Amino acid sequence: MLTKRQEEILKLIVIEYIKLAKPVGSKLICDELNCSSATIRNEMQELEELGLLEKTHTSSGRVPSEKGYRYYVDNLMELKELNGEEVFKLQTIFNNHQLELSDVLSESLKIVSDMTSYTSIVLDTKSHDNKLKEISVVPINPEVLIVVVVTDQGYVEHKDIELKGVSLDEIKKTVKLINDLIIGTPIDEVSAKLEFEIKPIISKYVKQHEILYNAFYDVFTDISSKNVNVVGKNNILKHQEFNDLEKVKDIFSKLDNEEILENIDANIDENKNINIYIGHENSVDPDVTIIKTNYKTNKDEGTIAIIGPKRMEYSKVVNLLDYIKKQIER
Repeated sequence: MLTKRQEEILKLIVIEYIKLAKPVGSKLICDELNCSSATIRNEMQELEELGLLEKTHTSSGRVPSEKGYRYYVDNLMELKELNGEEVFKLQTIFNNHQLELSDVLSESLKIVSDMTSYTSIVLDTKSHDNKLKEISVVPINPEVLIVVVVTDQGYVEHKDIELKGVSLDEIKKTVKLINDLIIGTPIDEVSAKLEFEIKPIISKYVKQHEILYNAFYDVFTDISSKNVNVVGKNNILKHQEFNDLEKVKDIFSKLDNEEILENIDANIDENKNINIYIGHENSVDPDVTIIKTNYKTNKDEGTIAIIGPKRMEYSKVVNLLDYIKKQIER
């Protein structure tokens, strides 16, 4: 348990280091708290022994450790209010009712990335509550057609597929079987049902069943999978923690890896509005912090996340994500 003065010192060091990216010495703390330098040095030494501060090789000052950031986030952080300009920019997006949710998310997180100089990620997935209502096909030419998927909550998705040497009658027969057998299935369960229940039935009634099954399976897999959108990836380059070329390449490769990013919403604590994963607490990279939240509407659900250095402006990012989540779900 930290004393009140130790908490004040830790808070000051975290805030100053976030702001300046330089180790914080005892003089700044003395000036702020009106204490002797010997007292402050002793307190900083104790905070270091507790694992909350670290000493760098190049300075007598201290920087927060992962444990120190965690203590700050859990016990000391005060949320930073959005200013009028920030609210206005975001409201311009949220009040544009002609935009689809995916566009609202993309545009709002572009603004967030510009405001914070961090990287924003959206993982949009169709809600389990969306159930398949109907699929239909629209032939474009003898080899290309559009598959239209409609859910019970009004979500519409279409995909172009190419089927060479398959008759329209065979296609229509397959569509009828799918409509007869899996209407009412949650959209994220359709692919599994197609594979284990529908495939054996299609093979009995449709000559070119393998080609058609694979085509429709791919359609439903694409529709039900997460849509990953990374905004402001190059913002990583603005932070001195990432001035090593190999480190930047490593992080960029992770931000380009959809499999890694699709797992970014794992381990979310549903009891928390905003989840914060500092350094080794996240599954992407030990040198970054990820702050994320889930959202859910009557049609969609997903995750929005901000990635930056561990020296992140936590109080501002948490408030921004909370604001965006509330605007999406209102």
